[in-house]
Amino acid sequence: MPKPQTTERGRGSSARFADPGSERATTCPVEEIAQAYLSSTQGDAGIALRCAITDALSDLMEAERRARENSRLISRGFVRSTSPNW
Repeated sequence: MPKPQTTERGRGSSARFADPGSERATTCPVEEIAQAYLSSTQGDAGIALRCAITDALSDLMEAERRARENSRLISRGFVRSTSPNW
């Protein structure tokens, strides 16, 4: 399932003190993400939670894969640039 798209992010900690009737842009990003998942699952909280966890784990695994790839590239670069033992 594709990740829900949120349109606006909160504006720092001032969002906690905003008027409840204020614009959507001042809402907490967590609430916006939760609402996006809920609306994408027609209000089913269980499925929305599972989708959010699946997306988070997928992003984490991709970040770890990229970190391992970068680590290998850096290691190979150090090996290639070492001077020969004389």
